[in-house]
Amino acid sequence: MRKNLLTLFILAFSILMVQAQETREIKVESASVTNGSVTIKGNRVPYKATAGTMPVWNGDGKAVATLFYTYYERTDVTDKSTRPLVFSFNGGPGSGSLWMHLAYTGPYVLNIDDEGYPLQPYGVKQNPHSILDVADIVYIDPVNTGYSRIVDKETPRSTFFGINSDVKYLADWVKSFVTRQNRWQSPKYLIGESYGTTRVSGLAYELQNSHWMYLNGVILVSPTGLGLDRSGPVAKANYLPYYAATAWYHKVLPADLQGKDLDAILPEVEKYTLETVLPAIAKGGALDPAERKAIAKKMAYYSGISEDVFLQHALAVPTSFFWKELMRDKGLTVGRLDSRYRGIDQTDAGDRYDYDPALTAWNHAFSPAMNYYAKNILKYETDLTYYLFGPVHPWDRSNDNTGNQLAQAMLQNPYLHVMTQSGYFDGGTDYFNAKYNMWQMDPAGKLQDRMSFKGYRSGHMMYLRAEDLANSNEDVRQFILKTIPAKDKPAKYW
Repeated sequence: MRKNLLTLFILAFSILMVQAQETREIKVESASVTNGSVTIKGNRVPYKATAGTMPVWNGDGKAVATLFYTYYERTDVTDKSTRPLVFSFNGGPGSGSLWMHLAYTGPYVLNIDDEGYPLQPYGVKQNPHSILDVADIVYIDPVNTGYSRIVDKETPRSTFFGINSDVKYLADWVKSFVTRQNRWQSPKYLIGESYGTTRVSGLAYELQNSHWMYLNGVILVSPTGLGLDRSGPVAKANYLPYYAATAWYHKVLPADLQGKDLDAILPEVEKYTLETVLPAIAKGGALDPAERKAIAKKMAYYSGISEDVFLQHALAVPTSFFWKELMRDKGLTVGRLDSRYRGIDQTDAGDRYDYDPALTAWNHAFSPAMNYYAKNILKYETDLTYYLFGPVHPWDRSNDNTGNQLAQAMLQNPYLHVMTQSGYFDGGTDYFNAKYNMWQMDPAGKLQDRMSFKGYRSGHMMYLRAEDLANSNEDVRQFILKTIPAKDKPAKYW
């Protein structure tokens, strides 16, 4: 009897486990459609939201993965041929699309304070600055991020997890989405944040050259290095303007410099970096000791850390040391992704902080908000975990040529414009290196009239700060409006 009961228990448990596993399997094709409205710039904008999944196919037409997406369409626009369509990606690699979805361009944003810190109860509120008034938006979770998953376990992970493979399968997915939604006539844009800028730079080229889909614009939010060479002295020198911005924010600069506005300080530090620090580091051991000391003193003046620290590091203070050192005397660290955020470590000694106080604060706010939003507002039902950061490693970072690929796409397509957005307090993908990208993508100066830069007084996710949420969305809005060519204007050089 006891043996039979044990057998029945095991059988029942097995059935329950199978059922649990089945409920956690994502549907390759699914859609939850809801309707809503949001007031933007004083005007009511009605929209339809489709949250669902769509397959990634292999060369034989077999579904090998499925991507979760959220598609917002303005419903009082009848002519989609002139309605811009924006594809939005975040980074990581391994990060879901929730960051810009729920804090930047979408119809809802996080419940946070004006500086970006989490508030309880966790949740969302309407976004009066969304770009949905001027463009439809698709937020895409790449494979193993968000609710997206591999569905064919025999497919090699290298099919998805690498700079070039990521671009290849996503380009095919975007092409299929545009075809399904009948949006080939629409002006098209890509926006990517952080590693998402690597992704969209490669996508612009791949879509154009493999799928014959030509874009009007690419927006690079807090861009990576895009595979552009900056080894040696450039990599060591380029952080000084970021150090100056951070020191200014925390009010640790000398009084005469602290009394100036940030916009007055940064051009001065940028000029000193290019004209003095960069060649000095290039000289290495050949640099005259007296000159080295004078430069270290000036770098200390601009950065808020001591002259001795710069001499000890041969003028090249690592960012990780800076985050620990700047406010060490107060027992505080500053954030990597946004150096406005302060943290505390177990001890004040050491060469780097224990954790990034910026990222910790963001995870605190985003995870509950996204899980609430998907279920209660998008009405998307699933037992899957929404991966803020999913299992995508090992990631093949070889052969990163995405910056030059984006430049080539611009050369081939006179309609294509690029805008860079950066936060001055971002130490992960700093604003001065973002400018350096633009210079190196266009060494002959042929594309400068189609490239623009916007800076903000915040960090990696500049839109978390209320003032910059308004400003950065307006910059995107104007970029879209200005890059739609006049009717019948030919795409040609003359």
